[in-house]
Amino acid sequence: MRNHTTVTEFILLGIPGTEGLEMALLFLFSCLYLCTLLGNVLILTTIISSPGLHVPMYFFLGNLSVFDLGFSTTTAPKMLFYLSGNSRAISYAGCVAQLFFYHFLGCTEAFLYTVMAWDRFVAICFPLRYTVIMNHRVCSVLATGTWMGGCVHAIVLTSLTFQLPYCGSNRVSYYFCDIPAVLPLACEDTSLVQRVGFINVGLLSLLCFFLILVSYTCIGISISKIHSAEGRHRAFSTCSAHLTAILCAYGPVIIIYLQPRPSPLLGAIIQILNNLVTPTLNPLIYSLRNKDVKAALRKLICKFLFLPRLVPSSQLLEYPNTGKPQLRILLTAATWTARWLCVKLLTLRFTVTLNPLSKSIPMKFLKLTCDLYKHIKNPEGSFS
Repeated sequence: MRNHTTVTEFILLGIPGTEGLEMALLFLFSCLYLCTLLGNVLILTTIISSPGLHVPMYFFLGNLSVFDLGFSTTTAPKMLFYLSGNSRAISYAGCVAQLFFYHFLGCTEAFLYTVMAWDRFVAICFPLRYTVIMNHRVCSVLATGTWMGGCVHAIVLTSLTFQLPYCGSNRVSYYFCDIPAVLPLACEDTSLVQRVGFINVGLLSLLCFFLILVSYTCIGISISKIHSAEGRHRAFSTCSAHLTAILCAYGPVIIIYLQPRPSPLLGAIIQILNNLVTPTLNPLIYSLRNKDVKAALRKLICKFLFLPRLVPSSQLLEYPNTGKPQLRILLTAATWTARWLCVKLLTLRFTVTLNPLSKSIPMKFLKLTCDLYKHIKNPEGSFS
């Protein structure tokens, strides 16, 4: 009977065929990961802080931003860590956690895309009943169902993968712990896990993709019946962003898991597209093609970066010819033009005569302050 040493850690060999390109890849992937974090946090903050976006469509879009953040964070930090010259080792528990969260978030996101397609189907095909069908309770149940479905899926795959003994080589020929990369290291037959992985991942993705296609076929038929050209354009614009994101997400998954003999380099490139590029593109797809999101995003940026601020600078003077105390006031405010990234300053200087018996702010000062704010809100209007 042969003695085997139980594996306690794995060594990630990285992306196949990229030896010597570590610094270039580190720079590229760092930029993509940073854009993913900033873009999705900005979209999530915009949806939460804008009451006008508290509707089912943007509720699911906020969930998508959360999943994109978690999905990219599952693999990117460790990859950037060893690309920067640090250890490529990952503990056994760390490998288990990476595989679990990768499939949990990936499957949940696939279910979420299907739910978002259903939401668009109801909104376009049954517009008068939309608020009744997609009420808060239904949205909560659908969102919870996506989380629970993804969790069950990940538990099944992770438990089947790591119930096998790993007692030989610990060198994972990939840049993160995924089922096709870890299973060849097992010491027992892996055919059952491969079959379950094929059914759970490949066919489940195809099923969700089929349901999405059915939903959008019905949506296309309904859009073709809209008589107004503007109505057709609005409906198509809303759905095209979702379809673009779906193609970016489902394409890589189907290609990877349904290949009879997957190429390691091609599989790594497609996985990187799925893990880093797609979460980076989602905020751009949904913000640049959606007027509501763009308007809310503009308000949020203006609120935190270009918020009008009155900066009073005053000096108390007493003129000898009158003997009355005078308050010289300088008000400066930042405002923005029609091109909302451009800023200009508005300055106002005036003098107020104070009442020696009153400690309150003069009414004239309050009136001029209000007039200044009105001018900031409407720069094209008149101001005196």
